[in-house]
Amino acid sequence: MRARKIVTAVAASATLVAGLAVTGQASAAVTGDARAGDATRFHRQTLDWHRCRTGRGDEIGEALDAAGAQCAEVTVPLDHRRPGGRTVSVAISRIKATDPAARRGVLLINPGGPGGSGLPRPLLGRLMPEVAARYDLIGMDPRFVGRSTPIRCRWTTDTPTRSAGPTRRTFDESVTLMKELADGCAKGGRDLLPYASTRNTARDMDVIRAALGEPRLSYLGYSYGTYLGAVYTQLFGSRADRFVLDSAVGPDVYGPDLLSANGPAIDAALGNWAAWAAARDAEYGLGGTRADVLATVERVDRAAARRPLRVGAYRIDAHHVPYLLFVRLYDDSAKAYAGFAAEVRTLAGAARGEAVTVPASLKETLDGLFTGSGPAEDRAGTPILCADRAASRDVEGYFRDIQAHRADEPLFGPMTRNLSPCSFWPSAPVEAPTRLGNDVPMLVVGADGDPVTPFPGQRAMHRTLTGSRMVTLRGAFRHGAYLAAGDTCVNTTVNRYLVDGVLPGRDTTCDKADAQ
Repeated sequence: MRARKIVTAVAASATLVAGLAVTGQASAAVTGDARAGDATRFHRQTLDWHRCRTGRGDEIGEALDAAGAQCAEVTVPLDHRRPGGRTVSVAISRIKATDPAARRGVLLINPGGPGGSGLPRPLLGRLMPEVAARYDLIGMDPRFVGRSTPIRCRWTTDTPTRSAGPTRRTFDESVTLMKELADGCAKGGRDLLPYASTRNTARDMDVIRAALGEPRLSYLGYSYGTYLGAVYTQLFGSRADRFVLDSAVGPDVYGPDLLSANGPAIDAALGNWAAWAAARDAEYGLGGTRADVLATVERVDRAAARRPLRVGAYRIDAHHVPYLLFVRLYDDSAKAYAGFAAEVRTLAGAARGEAVTVPASLKETLDGLFTGSGPAEDRAGTPILCADRAASRDVEGYFRDIQAHRADEPLFGPMTRNLSPCSFWPSAPVEAPTRLGNDVPMLVVGADGDPVTPFPGQRAMHRTLTGSRMVTLRGAFRHGAYLAAGDTCVNTTVNRYLVDGVLPGRDTTCDKADAQ
């Protein structure tokens, strides 16, 4: 569930340099007896703040330094249930409140994923100056992500998301791949995998809060970050200040199969784009009606099922086409839709057997898909999903489910209902999933056409968190509403809550027509 497209001004930076190694000694100063089982020693640690740039080519570090940020490492237990044991480091960044006299506290920002690097997120302050004036903005690479003691899954792809394809043979190919990916993570950090859970990351957040000397924590989380924020409020509700959950994950579907019910929402988002493209047929040549554009997409998918499409140096088959469509539906802006139309035009040409020129954006996606280059958020996030909730190991059950939905979800069902590496994971979750349900006041925000975290799941999270209010961006087919959508109504409501603490008196709807 990638969130790297939420704010392109921040997300377009390079991959972080390799993180810190697991160690039995703290990389930040820890007071108290290191052999003791008392977790409070982690809360009392003194942080060593330093520049963020780690070396040549570290664009994120350079951007943070240029913005006046500081970075540090926080020492946390590998297993919070046994705080006297092994420790790991969690990398954080900080940009201090621009109006110290009006400072309220700290606001930790998580971009989602799971597996997304949060270290550059304080740079969002330039998009929310009123909030940046009141809070120290805190970024965090969650445990085992980026600079935080990374689990190095040995993959040659940046994501396990694949369609099962049209046949039993192609399904079996995906089974083989998922086994290989699970084995690659086992080789890269088997001893860490059991402790990659969201519960442990939420506990890390509370250590960060205490190490910063703050009695309470405010929070802005996108996508998977909404689940992380909800888990924090469940474990540490009295320490939660102002929490904003944008594009909320359904609390009952979160886990290895979290996309399994997404087919209809993705279809709806694809249809919205198809209508946009049809209105510009003279420019893109994909069809003059919504149905014609969708027929072009179907022809691409059928052609790839017959014979891999030659696109640059790569060969795209039925495993890849649904994924390539899905990842372009996170953003419904005209700029994003135009780029998507150009990519579909390329795929349509390849489906006709033409030699095609590959757009730079599509080449970047294909490079990650076939070589593992790029941010590798899914590679870092898969251990989190597998540690949070056990996946079914009934391979035939996945195949039966896909077959049962081929008629009503022919394009995306074989992708969203496919199995994942978690079905072959070398370790089981060491704790039960967190049962959510509390009355901590907070704000839930989202678009009603979100193809990644569909609206029914957002509403389910809102109902579960009984102290929350919900702001819905109506008529938007995108993932990420606050800041990302450019919607004055949404932004004003969220800013008022974060700055003044004013929750709407009731659930609120903002029409996409308000977007600038």
